[in-house]
Amino acid sequence: MTFSQATRSDILEHLKKDHLDVLAIGGGITGAGVALQAAAAQLKTGLIEMQDFAEGTSSRSTKLVHGGIRYLKTFDVEVVADTVQERAVVQGIAPHIPRPKQMILPIYDEPDATFNMFSVKIAMDLYDRLAHVTGKYANKVIPKEEVLQLEPDLNPHNLLGAGVYLDFENNDARLVIENIKEAAASGGLMASHVQALQINHDEHGKVNGVRARDLLNGEEFDIHAKIVINTAGPWSDQVRNLDNKYHEADHIRPTKGVHLVISDTRLKVPTATYFDTGKHDGRMIFVIPRFNKTYFGTTDTDYQGDFKHPEVTQADVDYLLEIMNRRYPQAHLTLADIEASWAGLRPLLSSNGSSDYNGGSKKVLSDKSFNELVTAVTQYNAGKITRSDIEKVLSQLQTAQSEKSASASSISRGSSLTVDADGLMNLAGGKITDYRKMAAGAMKKIKKILDPQLSQPLQLPDSKNLQVSGGHFDPAKVDETINEYAQVGINQGISADEAFKLANLFGSNAPQIFALADRLPAAPGLSLGETLALHYSLDNEMTLTAVDYLLRRTNHLLFEADSINKIKEPIIDEMARYFNWDAEQKQLQTQALDKAIANSQLHYLKNEVH
Repeated sequence: MTFSQATRSDILEHLKKDHLDVLAIGGGITGAGVALQAAAAQLKTGLIEMQDFAEGTSSRSTKLVHGGIRYLKTFDVEVVADTVQERAVVQGIAPHIPRPKQMILPIYDEPDATFNMFSVKIAMDLYDRLAHVTGKYANKVIPKEEVLQLEPDLNPHNLLGAGVYLDFENNDARLVIENIKEAAASGGLMASHVQALQINHDEHGKVNGVRARDLLNGEEFDIHAKIVINTAGPWSDQVRNLDNKYHEADHIRPTKGVHLVISDTRLKVPTATYFDTGKHDGRMIFVIPRFNKTYFGTTDTDYQGDFKHPEVTQADVDYLLEIMNRRYPQAHLTLADIEASWAGLRPLLSSNGSSDYNGGSKKVLSDKSFNELVTAVTQYNAGKITRSDIEKVLSQLQTAQSEKSASASSISRGSSLTVDADGLMNLAGGKITDYRKMAAGAMKKIKKILDPQLSQPLQLPDSKNLQVSGGHFDPAKVDETINEYAQVGINQGISADEAFKLANLFGSNAPQIFALADRLPAAPGLSLGETLALHYSLDNEMTLTAVDYLLRRTNHLLFEADSINKIKEPIIDEMARYFNWDAEQKQLQTQALDKAIANSQLHYLKNEVH
């Protein structure tokens, strides 16, 4: 089964005519996770997204399946335990996407530092125990001299040493599309560029579907569904406001995060690095190598602007460059060094004073509990108590009352699952790492609602073992399997570099891509590997525009910006042949891509400088 523009009209016809069990509004990671689990449960499932899949927020993260070690600065143990355990689940269901990486956490002797050399070891020990990390990825503390051997460009002033621990890199947009594809393969009706206009109700005032518009042709139609679930991320409040029976206050507080990309010839880091900003603002900054680039972020500011197009501002750039040049004083980074960028919104809950079903609460540890925990960890490390003793201390932690008004940075990344009085279900907040668990929580609620209407109880899938498209292989043998897939490509005449790149990007779908070489020659201006990947994505990933492909399917626009001008025209030419675009359509596609490139490369700021 293909999942493409050619099948989109059929999907829309089913959305118009079928009576669905579940309809998700929002095609980011939350909606994708719900749709996959609902389709796997053999429910009649639909999903609509007003943009491309993952376009709004889920392609704009720090691109980590992050363990959340920073939450241990206030010993928010529930969040960290949930996050690190869920991280392992995500690695199992999408083994070609999250990859283990060493993370360095330099410790500086400066006011308001998140960790000192003692507390970072305690935090990392607790982190490893919660995540069951052992062996080569077990944490360690290294002295200043060793830190500077690893990262000679780091500022040595007031540097005490560093913690080293395990984290996972991620490809956020691909995680979304692989969930979407698997849901479609399981019978889900997944449609991008379809906008919800209003929430519909039956004669009893209960939600029974939505009025929607196909944004590609302007047609309006109704979609009928027993359950409508709002998975719109930062747009969650806007979706609720489409319901004329909803009158509660907004509960999403969006904050903007910005990331900047430079060449590693300007600053090379050996592995991901994570440190305090040094600005006494409670923030920490990631510096991450990817391919031959280095990217860093993130900012964290309240946001009330255009949700579709959050922009990187001069203030954002100044903030990040000031921090980077303080931590890497020989780099002398400037606006001109920025090759690409992205800005995204986090769907933070505006109030989260108590623990929610996903373990997301902002708690401050009392002095008594902190001392008890420090003592217990110290005794454990000395072999005086057992792990069960540690777990007992954790279970008895006393927490102080949360701050009544928190800063944007200190709101915990929890999630909420609510059902409005008329039946509209809302799944909001959370982190990309938690998406599977959030969806499973929603499915339990959906089962409770639907079971009385069904002839037999709904059987929910084991979502911890529900692998996504591209992830159908043994997660304990990632490297070996990726090597095998790459060899298939090499045997088809694809260069080794490209074969490994595509094997890593597409996982178990890579052999299907390489098989296209039997009938597809290299397109003009494109390598054979680039040609095959593009055609696979057009056939199977609902790729409709050049921006879809170069930004969200491949990340080319972000991490290969230095070659984007070389490849953009051949990509558009080949897509024009595939879709039979006329000259006007081709020009519109070119303009849209040029605009995306200009925004990513911050032309609007760089032009002001000149």
